[in-house]
Amino acid sequence: MKAASLTPERMTADERRTAFWLASIFSLRMLGLFMILPVFALYAEHLRGNTPALAGLAIGIYGFSQALFQIPFGFLSDRYGRKRMIYLGLLLFAAGSAVAALADSIHGVILGRALQGGGAVSAAVMALAADLTREEHRIKVMAAIGVTIGLSFAASMVLGPVLNGWVGVPGIFWLTSALALLSIAVVRFQVPDPAVSRIHRDAEPVASQFGRVLFDGQLLRLNFGIFILHMLLTATFVAVPLALRDAGLASERHWEVYLPALLISMAAMVPFIVLAERRRQLKPVFLGAILVLVLAEFGLLNLHGNVLELTVLLVVFFSGFNLLEATLPSLIAKMAPPDAKGTAMGVYSSSQFLGAFAGGALGGWLRGGFGLKGVFAFGVCGALAWLAVAWTMANPRYLSSYLLNVGQLDETEARRLTLRLGEIRGVAEAVVVAAEGVAYLKVDHRALDETALRELAAAEG
Repeated sequence: MKAASLTPERMTADERRTAFWLASIFSLRMLGLFMILPVFALYAEHLRGNTPALAGLAIGIYGFSQALFQIPFGFLSDRYGRKRMIYLGLLLFAAGSAVAALADSIHGVILGRALQGGGAVSAAVMALAADLTREEHRIKVMAAIGVTIGLSFAASMVLGPVLNGWVGVPGIFWLTSALALLSIAVVRFQVPDPAVSRIHRDAEPVASQFGRVLFDGQLLRLNFGIFILHMLLTATFVAVPLALRDAGLASERHWEVYLPALLISMAAMVPFIVLAERRRQLKPVFLGAILVLVLAEFGLLNLHGNVLELTVLLVVFFSGFNLLEATLPSLIAKMAPPDAKGTAMGVYSSSQFLGAFAGGALGGWLRGGFGLKGVFAFGVCGALAWLAVAWTMANPRYLSSYLLNVGQLDETEARRLTLRLGEIRGVAEAVVVAAEGVAYLKVDHRALDETALRELAAAEG
């Protein structure tokens, strides 16, 4: 058996380039999806055939097609090639954006948004990133991609109203289409072709692992949580742009509310992230953030009559939202089996997109039947339901994923190595997959005996 080298090495130039360009693809795509969130409810009023329910469906429908196609795109990329499926997905996304830009009816925009979501390249991009990076650096690359997604969301909330004032919502859709085509060029000319493509259990779904993930009570609680979180986000922004307009703020100036709300909320969450991870108070912080969402939605229900009230309440909302958006993936990584993290994240992402669909569809229907207060009351109920479910969550173990490339070995050697890895201090779980030549570990970094890992690797070599 060829042992892994545990000596820390820097990422190569190719790995850094891969991380940068693949993160840029995610960010450009997220910008395209989210820039209409703060402006579409107002634009839809001028579309032929519009109703509040159809406007909400147009906002959220991308989530349904995204959830439907995301995991299949990942499986197809294993068979037909990563880049080929990414090109197909980005072309669908560009086509959907063009359809939405040309539409003069709400039904045309719904079709375009559904096509946008059908270009579900997330799993394929993650798999490509895993193909192009070594195990010891893969977590860094995935973290970089995660950070860019969060930043893209924040940027889209500000850029959407600004661009709406310059080019209108059709112009935003055309820009989105151009960004998708630009992303194809980035994949073609800036991202290397992988020498070998194989399944990476830490980065993509594996069919044989779905049973473990779907019947894990702790993971189900987290999937319910991300469903509710994005349901609340989408439903809230079915109503908030209209509330700001009714409070007297012109749509092109809505960024003046969103920008300070986002900046303040991002700064406010930092000490709580430190408290959750470094002081190991993750569950209390997590429950507190859900309670903050309850308070924000309750405040929006009762106080949305002027711009100052809405600004303060959006600071509260985004503080809870950003903190939960950051901590939920960490909880998934802590609670998922070591060799099923990619599958757990795939189900989690599908739950997220289904939540966006539900929030748009239900939020629009409620606005049509009960006005803005109906949407915010729905937000209160959804956040309270999540708080009740999360309250029963087990205290998480403070474990991190740790990958070792162990080289070629047979099943007997894999079982023996699994047992020996499990005996090392700080290693909570170990699974060695002989066919992949990878050991998937869950470790407590505060207790991990790195020296023992190195000695074991040397002895096995």
